[in-house]
Amino acid sequence: MAKITCLFAARDLTEGTPWKRIVEFAIPLLLGNIAQQFYNTADSIIVGRHIGDNALAAVGSSGPILNLLLVLFVGIAVGAGIMVSQYFGAKDREQLSLTIGTCIVLTAVTSIIIMVVGPLVSRPLLKLLNTPASIIDWCTDYLNIFFLGIAGFSYYNILAGVLRGLGDSVSALVFLLISTVLNVGLDILFVAVFRMGVPGVALATVIAQGVSAIFCLLKLLKMKEHFDLNWSMLKINRELSMKVIKLGLPSGLTQAIFSMAMIVVQSLTNSFGEMVIAANVIIMRVDGFAMMPNFSFGNAMTTFTGQNIGAKRMDRVDEGTKHGASIAVGVSAVITALLLLFGHHLMRVFTDTLELVDFSVRMLRILAIGYIAVAVTQSLSGVMRGAGDTMTPMWISLITTVGLRVPVAYGLAYLTRSELYPTGRPESVFISLLISWTLGSLITFAFFKRGAWRCKDITRSAKREAA
Repeated sequence: MAKITCLFAARDLTEGTPWKRIVEFAIPLLLGNIAQQFYNTADSIIVGRHIGDNALAAVGSSGPILNLLLVLFVGIAVGAGIMVSQYFGAKDREQLSLTIGTCIVLTAVTSIIIMVVGPLVSRPLLKLLNTPASIIDWCTDYLNIFFLGIAGFSYYNILAGVLRGLGDSVSALVFLLISTVLNVGLDILFVAVFRMGVPGVALATVIAQGVSAIFCLLKLLKMKEHFDLNWSMLKINRELSMKVIKLGLPSGLTQAIFSMAMIVVQSLTNSFGEMVIAANVIIMRVDGFAMMPNFSFGNAMTTFTGQNIGAKRMDRVDEGTKHGASIAVGVSAVITALLLLFGHHLMRVFTDTLELVDFSVRMLRILAIGYIAVAVTQSLSGVMRGAGDTMTPMWISLITTVGLRVPVAYGLAYLTRSELYPTGRPESVFISLLISWTLGSLITFAFFKRGAWRCKDITRSAKREAA
């Protein structure tokens, strides 16, 4: 019983063998990412099977807009995770408590903003993306329901980020698994039984995310041995808010940059027609699974680095970086091989349309080798973020997405125009993504080796200010 209880407790990553601690922390993150991706995949499978390919395209076309408007929560979550991990590693109970309280209040404010702004801009943005008339109403309904129920999504992500910063990646996993099962059940109920269509998919997701958020909050309320969570802590501390924003804004902007690039590229994708849109949805679902180990190790490296820098254990950071990045690259190499060998079988899970399956497989093979490059980027970026350097990953993202991917995608599409492909070959979208991934890994490695991230310790600056 004691061992089970230990799994759901805060974990000190400043002790033990570095690679073992990273892997132990990363595995629940990976399982959680699988569950998160299953959210999206279950939606796609149920929509594709019970409504049709056009509805599948509608759910997928909504993705870039969702990502763009959710960057506020990405920023708060990243900033909170970094600060929580460093203050926890430094054993600073007061600052840890105030940070958590501030993040809870900030999340409430940003949720209200999205609830108001989201429904107002969803349809105009869809029109800007050249969304086909056949699916724009479905897209609008999906987005509006999601925005109105945004509190569940936002609080789960923020509070789960706090739990991970404390070294507890298992609790967030369990709560997400519960919500995933609920999401699938509600998907089937609303879509297959009640015939609610695309709005039913959005409603199922909103309800499930709300449940996971409640579980996270209840868990934090029980962790009184590490911090204080009471009404006196639920306020916006100006100093800590600025730190959260300073740390989180670059990561939020990184996500915004990526989302804006996705929106611009989505417009190009939409110009190729509904089959290419549907194929892109399928590929991105598979891509989500392929990326999970990279994101898991990246997040694990962030928490590991944050706690050890807070504890002034740079030797453990160096050792953990070397081993963590090596493991991440090895895992991605295996995934790449599996995608190349069994990609066709994966595509058939989503649709029985043979033309769509064959096209999706060809596009996936273009991307496959790029996952190894992303493993390098995510691992080293995770270390830099954990140390408090969130600006460098932002600039790298800006260069590789806005400065490279978008121009390459449109340039290739323009150069490949023909009578058969009047808007260019659809391969342009995926080749541009592969190029941006590869260049991103090289730039990230170069900046990591420069070592400027080693001087970003938050707890050290806090002590100087206190003195």
